[in-house]
Amino acid sequence: MENTPRSPFIVNRVPQPIRSDGAGNVDRGPRDVMRDIENPDMLVPPETDAGLVPNLKFSFSDTHMQLNHGGWSREITVRDLPIATTLAGVNMSLTAGGVRELHWHQQAEWAYMLLGKARITAVDQAGRNFIADVGEGDLWYFPAGIPHSIQGLEGGCEFLLVFDDGSFSDLNTLSISDWFAHTPKEVLSANFGVPESAFEYIPNHQVYIYQDSVPGPIASEAVQSPYGTVPLSFTHRLLAQPLLKTPGGSVRIVDSTNFPISKTIAAALVEVEPGGMRELHWHPNQDEWQYYLAGKGRMTVFTGNGTARTFDYRAGDVGYVPFANGHYIQNTGDQSLWFLEMFKSNRFADVSLNQWMALTPRQLVQSNLRVGSELLDALRKVKWPVVKYPQQAENQEKGEKGE
Repeated sequence: MENTPRSPFIVNRVPQPIRSDGAGNVDRGPRDVMRDIENPDMLVPPETDAGLVPNLKFSFSDTHMQLNHGGWSREITVRDLPIATTLAGVNMSLTAGGVRELHWHQQAEWAYMLLGKARITAVDQAGRNFIADVGEGDLWYFPAGIPHSIQGLEGGCEFLLVFDDGSFSDLNTLSISDWFAHTPKEVLSANFGVPESAFEYIPNHQVYIYQDSVPGPIASEAVQSPYGTVPLSFTHRLLAQPLLKTPGGSVRIVDSTNFPISKTIAAALVEVEPGGMRELHWHPNQDEWQYYLAGKGRMTVFTGNGTARTFDYRAGDVGYVPFANGHYIQNTGDQSLWFLEMFKSNRFADVSLNQWMALTPRQLVQSNLRVGSELLDALRKVKWPVVKYPQQAENQEKGEKGE
């Protein structure tokens, strides 16, 4: 069991809410010990935490699982994480051949393929169509109102969907089966020019996800549109794009500059190596919605007026940072921490505390913070989104040993 310098008090190997300075007391009442072990910085907050900060964390493991023949889905919206008003997320899995039926949304859909492969199809308002196979690390984006489908290929798949409205629910979308079920058959007959008997066996409710056979190669499934294909690709190979490598990790940024169709969601895929940290920063354009892919991390969010709160995250968790709030994310494990930062914006933007100070007159910074040359000489004019210094790794090693 891991222990941190802020949580040195263990009774029968059970963590206790007692800080190293003696603040706190033993918890002898009913409690979820495993939850406390997973959240050491909530059980024993850093001394610098203060004030009332709303909950900025929710796990997909605590959500309702929608099970269908062909796959499953679960979602995190404002109903689960009230602070998250700008974006909502859906975690979905499809079997080999499993289909997320033909549908469309009133919101834009941005997706990251977590595992496996899928085939996506879409048609735009000009009658131009699109079909593509996507694999691990690939993205897709469908603007609001564009009809589309998703189907698992051999081996199945799992992916994250992000929508540009925190109140969104994937169980409340516009589906072709649902529309057919709620349209009189005589109207369907008149619309398609076929007898009413052609609709005798249509579903009487929304299908949502269903099992089908694995589709053949794209060439065998292709449908030629007289209007051609969509002018901007709905997919992007995020892992194939150049990354920004810095001491401590790496960052891949994707927005409308390199994925032109993605007009309402920008993102960054961040890796923080053991002993590294996503630097002190904030975002000047939008709230940040996070999804943790692997590893373990700690984030403190500073909201101003003497308030700050620390949360612990691991794979499958969602984090949130309100607009312009200062924050950092530390790797607290022994493996790389991977997470996605997402924003309801066409551009990714962040402000580095280090860079801001480095590009401000030296005397002004010195007088404001009462610091000397040791800090001022170390400031960087070039932004490093992820940082790692020798003393960071040393401090983390001591923390893991409980020193």
